[in-house]
Amino acid sequence: MTFHTFTEQNLRQFTESVFLKMGCPVADAQLAADVLLKSDLRGIDSHGVARLSGYVRLWEKERINATPNVRVVHETPTTATVDGDAGLGLVVAPFAMKVAIEKAKIYGSGWVAVKNSNHFGIAGYHALMAVEQDMIGVSMTNASPLVAPTYSNERLLGTNPMCYAFPAGKYPPVVVDMATAAAANGKLEIAQRANLPVPEGWVQDKDGNSSTNPHQLKDGGSLLPLGSDKDHGSHKGYGLSATVDILSAVLSGANYGPWVPPFVAFLEPSANPVGEGLGHFFGAMRIDGFRPAEDFKNHLDNWIERFQSARTVDPGKKVIIPGEPEYAFEQERKVKGIPIIDVVVNDLNELAKKLGITGLV
Repeated sequence: MTFHTFTEQNLRQFTESVFLKMGCPVADAQLAADVLLKSDLRGIDSHGVARLSGYVRLWEKERINATPNVRVVHETPTTATVDGDAGLGLVVAPFAMKVAIEKAKIYGSGWVAVKNSNHFGIAGYHALMAVEQDMIGVSMTNASPLVAPTYSNERLLGTNPMCYAFPAGKYPPVVVDMATAAAANGKLEIAQRANLPVPEGWVQDKDGNSSTNPHQLKDGGSLLPLGSDKDHGSHKGYGLSATVDILSAVLSGANYGPWVPPFVAFLEPSANPVGEGLGHFFGAMRIDGFRPAEDFKNHLDNWIERFQSARTVDPGKKVIIPGEPEYAFEQERKVKGIPIIDVVVNDLNELAKKLGITGLV
């Protein structure tokens, strides 16, 4: 497996040029690129520029609207529903989070459900928007049905990530950003590209037998919920995934469960949809609605320090604060560049050739 390293600016320019070729307005292309680059910078390679070809294919199938009329279609002082008009989730989601933040500025908290959207990148990007305003950010989305509920071998849920982000004082924000499946599908895609097995407990075959073959999904298999099986708490992962699905889609009017449109363009959406597009859910809570923000951040610093000093079973390892590894990746990659696996580089250069733009060098 070979990696090629690119500067943030190089990848940003390339990514923007792809979205511009899709017909996105300049501001939208820049925003969409920023969301993807944040993922690569934070070490979440499965959700960064590696996803570009997938967005282009969906646009070619007319399942992504490059010039959407993203708008609020229902609201109260503290809540809203946004219609993404089939736009890039990378653009729709920040719009919705801004609505939540503006409501929180006035009323203390804001909550926004989204319908008629698409894949929105990493949940952490959107939750961190609230952190910048001394708010707690909440971000979640449903996704293509690839996950079987506990005791089932039928794909009914997505990897359905959720994120909670909290501002600290002298430390980076605490960011709990995770899929509610045993593993995000993007990690499976990386294993497929590298032709490597995946850990036990990530996937099962079409008959419900555990497997380490990353290609099982192509043969009718499914991802497993967080916890992998009932004895290890998969019912809890299933419950978290169900919560994301209900808040993101049943609440907003998006498709839910097995009706969620697939991210891959070669699979057609359900002929009998129960809603519109993918769904997201966002929240922003002003910390000073509970206590002075500085008090909270000082105590969160204290919380971080106490957990960092926890006794560990292995003296060579320390307790990891949620969001800490991603923050470290971001600091390093901003200086040293972003490594991209050769298979993805080749894919992106093929995409560039097809679109008639300059490839990655």
